[in-house]
Amino acid sequence: MVSKNEGQGSEDASLTDEKGGITIAETVPRALFNAQATDRYNDDFTHIDEAKLVRKIDLHLIPMLAVLYTMAFLDRINIGNAVVLGLPQDLHLVGNQLNIALVIFFVPFALFDIPSNILLKRFKPHLWLAVCLLLFGIITIAQGLTHNFKGILAARFFLGVCESGMFPGCYYLISMWYRRTEAQTRYSFFFSSTSLAAAFGGLIAFGLGHLGGVRGMAGWRWVFIIEGLITCTISIVVYFLLPDWPEDASWLTEDEKAFMKFRLQEDAGEPEEEEPLTFKKLVGLLVNVKALAAGVMYFGVIVPGYSFAYFSPTIIQSLGHNPITTQLLSVPPYVAAFVLSMITATLSDRLQHRFTFIIGNLLISLAGLIMLFVVHHSPNVQYGALFLMASGLYSSMPITLCWYNMNVRGRLDRAISLGYQIGFGSIGGIVSSFSFLAKDAPRYTKGYSICTGAMVLSIIMATVYLISVMVENGKRNKRTNSEDGREYGLYLMY
Repeated sequence: MVSKNEGQGSEDASLTDEKGGITIAETVPRALFNAQATDRYNDDFTHIDEAKLVRKIDLHLIPMLAVLYTMAFLDRINIGNAVVLGLPQDLHLVGNQLNIALVIFFVPFALFDIPSNILLKRFKPHLWLAVCLLLFGIITIAQGLTHNFKGILAARFFLGVCESGMFPGCYYLISMWYRRTEAQTRYSFFFSSTSLAAAFGGLIAFGLGHLGGVRGMAGWRWVFIIEGLITCTISIVVYFLLPDWPEDASWLTEDEKAFMKFRLQEDAGEPEEEEPLTFKKLVGLLVNVKALAAGVMYFGVIVPGYSFAYFSPTIIQSLGHNPITTQLLSVPPYVAAFVLSMITATLSDRLQHRFTFIIGNLLISLAGLIMLFVVHHSPNVQYGALFLMASGLYSSMPITLCWYNMNVRGRLDRAISLGYQIGFGSIGGIVSSFSFLAKDAPRYTKGYSICTGAMVLSIIMATVYLISVMVENGKRNKRTNSEDGREYGLYLMY
């Protein structure tokens, strides 16, 4: 009888008989062991084509989430396009009032991430995310109808409340369907919807900018109103088509549902039954070196990420372009970011490694920032630097999230940990909102300095997290040799 030896801590894992002797002359790398052993040696599911099953999941889940978050992210950042089309002048914003309107979004966004993920688990993803998206669309429309600073401030605050459930909820849902060796490609494709949203935002703003004067309203108002209406419509589709958990999917057979549960348990050591949430458990999840490093690591990419999303149209316009051309020129950097993100995600999954890809992408962004620092009289070079900055940033963000999230066991633990990382990192949105001030134009030395420091901090924290994972794996290697080794045998990915 063949059984699996859960020796993930050693360099190789082997198949052994019940007495411990090697019966199959084959070893596999420890990170691949569970997945490959399941595929090759489990007789209960040999009739299931796993590759075909994963493709079925991809088609039902990922496109819907990508469309959902494309609209949510678009509604969040379209204020950058509205600024170019005259929002500050029409609302009579003075001083740092625009920056305050940007920063108020992140206060509820950072606070409600964890509660939102707990509620998503309680009410089911298709309902919770659809309601959040519907409210988000309504408030976006309201932004287009505001007439003063107080109005835009209130709208941005409630956008933050509704948005807090979107991003962590979507990532959490993805993590409940895929193995760790499959997750990065899906995470990055989903996250790349933000790149596409920013690109579409420029194209849509380019078109809607020509509506200025229709029904006596400025073009920036139409940007909010039209995009908000589209978002509300998509929320209805999300309610009816978005799948919840694998065991609830009507388009899976009972055998496929059983196999989904089995393969995820084999891959990540998911517990059969979860412990109830207690205050002690909550503190343990949030107050440790790995959680802190993951939060700060994400914070370090969020600062330049939102800075770019909010202020790149303004930077492009400062190169001498008119408002309409600026919207069009804001598109190509995001397209480049999408391409690099998918390339690095595919390689990351194939090599089962995260750390090096985070560092490499951040170095690409740093190269772009340095170019913006030192070159001030060549618009073509400055515009090219925006390609490097966007590509590196939007490729590294989903890897920082996937790396930490997929190393956490259990549905509830993962929901809380992911909400914490995104909520903590979103504090970076507050910093980014005050990084690029009008008085610093056109060189924006302060903004570029803040972004550079944040990326260096992210590199440092990624290294700290890597070391903590190595230490934890070392501890689990020792526990694997004990009788309860199966419980502690989960290999944390590097």
